[in-house]
Amino acid sequence: MKLEQIDGAMLGQMIATGAHHLTNNAKMIDALNVFPVPDGDTGTNMNLSMTSGAKEVRQAASNDISEVAQAFSKGLLMGARGNSGVILSQLFRGFAKGLEQKQTATSKDLAAALESGVTTAYKAVMKPVEGTILTVAKDAANFAVSEAKKEADITIFLEKVLDEAKASLKRTPELLPVLKEVGVVDSGGQGLVTIYEGFLAALKGEDLPETADTIEMDEMINAEHHKVAQDFMDTSEIEFGYCTEFMVKFEDEKISNSPFNEEQFRNELSEYGDSLLVVSDEEVVKVHIHAEYPGKVMTLGQQYGSLINMKIENMREQHSSIVGTKQEDAKSKEQSEHAIITVAMGSGIKALFESLGATVVIEGGQTMNPSTKDITDAIQQANAKQVYILPNNKNIIMAAEQAAELADGEVVVIPSKTIPQGISSLLSFQPESSMQDNQLRMQEECGRVKTGQVTYAVRDTQINGITIEKGNFMGIVDGDIKASHENRLETVKLMLKEIITEDDEILTILQGEESDAAEMDALIAYIEAAYEDIEIEVHEGNQPIYSYIFAVE
Repeated sequence: MKLEQIDGAMLGQMIATGAHHLTNNAKMIDALNVFPVPDGDTGTNMNLSMTSGAKEVRQAASNDISEVAQAFSKGLLMGARGNSGVILSQLFRGFAKGLEQKQTATSKDLAAALESGVTTAYKAVMKPVEGTILTVAKDAANFAVSEAKKEADITIFLEKVLDEAKASLKRTPELLPVLKEVGVVDSGGQGLVTIYEGFLAALKGEDLPETADTIEMDEMINAEHHKVAQDFMDTSEIEFGYCTEFMVKFEDEKISNSPFNEEQFRNELSEYGDSLLVVSDEEVVKVHIHAEYPGKVMTLGQQYGSLINMKIENMREQHSSIVGTKQEDAKSKEQSEHAIITVAMGSGIKALFESLGATVVIEGGQTMNPSTKDITDAIQQANAKQVYILPNNKNIIMAAEQAAELADGEVVVIPSKTIPQGISSLLSFQPESSMQDNQLRMQEECGRVKTGQVTYAVRDTQINGITIEKGNFMGIVDGDIKASHENRLETVKLMLKEIITEDDEILTILQGEESDAAEMDALIAYIEAAYEDIEIEVHEGNQPIYSYIFAVE
């Protein structure tokens, strides 16, 4: 019997089954993170994000497919964790837009929704990388649009779309050199295929296997690697002088003469500045942009309606953050001028950040990335006019940026990728400086500190001529494995040779929860003898996973 339409109830079942299948395979997807440290968390992040979306769908309990898709999008957005979770949320945000105003969906409707999802996700990533979840989603969507023209049976249609997604997944190593070097497929792409497998199983009313249909794990994990595959983002320097925010309330008369198109409007605005955010619904469009000529930007907005909630700040001026605060004080006396939110694991590191002036410390890091909602909650808790976020992990940066976009006030993300970068950045914060000056200075400080980490290997591998056996210790310098030894102290010594130069003056050591006093004494003695000119600072970080974290300046 042909299935030529699905409603909200069926989409809800598909989402629930997809989430369940992802839960069953999260550990397998985690293992596809080719770095052999115990922090592979793509599967975990996608699973937590998907679970949040599925929960929102259950609460919606609607037969209207547009309402179910919208609920799914909302749940994913707020639950998004890590780069993979954020991208997944954007894929289904666009998917929901593609199903707006529809009670049921045909194969053509679903194809258009998948295509809309890809468009939205690519816009969300500053520098899209092919050979990732984005490629798998794009290839599947392109195929879906073509296939929907000749296949009305949704079950057969989705079977073929899934086959194309799997084929695209197998092609990812040909597009992303690091995957080919290691001999694995993209972990985020595998997660998306797993979700699609759940969707199809729900349509067919079939049970799913406990593990996804994918290539053998021994084939996936077989070689070497020295960088993370999905490192999407570099933050560019702000070049435009005025932080400009405004909303346009749509007016029927103007819209009839100049129909609003979000993508077209975004492209028009992009010629006038950077740090651009455009979000719209049926009634208004909200714009944030750093521009040199705010008036020109607002004039573009006026073609669609009336301007409301306007704010312009000269970011080049010192003390720009306090301009006009006398008028604002009456409205928000309880607000502080500035707040810094940071992410850390370990009671000692948390206490260290707080002692340095952090307003809110979110518990999280490797293996436990905070969600978009965790970060938006922290922004609300900080209750400040200007908020700076230090993620301290590259896999948290996208969720932090998504939270910043959702926030009402002035929120910037300093893209710190390690705890030492976060500490160095926080130390450079100057309350009397403008937000722009602080942002630039704090970003620069992230690049001035070197980070060393010592942990253990979860599997055998070989990287850059270094043979690593499961259970051995590894020394990692700014993301690259530089040393390995069966003895932890010897690993530290080998790593320090790679990270300390004659120009360095300060070595800060954060002790993990697994370090011991005798080993620490031996380490200090070694450093004092081998590096006479280095000043040593030691803090009890109590962090998991990493026995030691080193900051070298």
